[in-house]
Amino acid sequence: MFSLAVCLPISAQAARPLVTDDARLTNAHSCQLESWMRSYQGGQELWALPACNLGENFEITLGGGTYRNRDDHYQTEDWVSQFKTLFKPLDTNGWGVGFAVGRVMHPDIQPGPNQLGNTYFYVPASFSWHDDALIVHVNAGMLRDRQQARNKLNMGLGAEFQLGGPFKGVAEIFGDYTQSPFYQMGLRYSLLPDVFQIDGTIGQQVDGNRQTQWLSIGLRWTPK
Repeated sequence: MFSLAVCLPISAQAARPLVTDDARLTNAHSCQLESWMRSYQGGQELWALPACNLGENFEITLGGGTYRNRDDHYQTEDWVSQFKTLFKPLDTNGWGVGFAVGRVMHPDIQPGPNQLGNTYFYVPASFSWHDDALIVHVNAGMLRDRQQARNKLNMGLGAEFQLGGPFKGVAEIFGDYTQSPFYQMGLRYSLLPDVFQIDGTIGQQVDGNRQTQWLSIGLRWTPK
């Protein structure tokens, strides 16, 4: 059984389809929805993560996902709650930085006291060049793994770049120091600019483990 959510518990908070988060929030006094399917050789994940910016600078994310193994019909769930704020919003041709803290729960995988979940925090920083034609995101953080009773450092480096018209490209590498990192690349297409997008990526672990290969498709709805 392989589930990216189990290996990377902060993999669900970025602007689709990036795993590496950005120094941006959803619109003030509004909500957004990000949802996606990630398919592996042996299974499939389905996720839905609604997020709301309750004021001008305080975003709450509450959501979850499910993983199903095709061979033995094994199924498990994951739940995420997160709070995020910005110290400096990302500006065009400038930079931004923020802070996020949250908890991810794997109740089927971590029974008993571990059902309380793993707590994490990270700092997202973003940098814009050429009128947002290229935006680079950097994450650094830590997760407290209750089951293994250890702290794990997490890192991420991602980029989104204009390809022309409504198309953007994305690429990133991310992971923690306990295992080989992951990478992915793909496309984002805006059906309604800044409101509704669809996307797709391919990725796998850097060590070439074919079991970790995935294909994802998703959507993001950010109403004004």
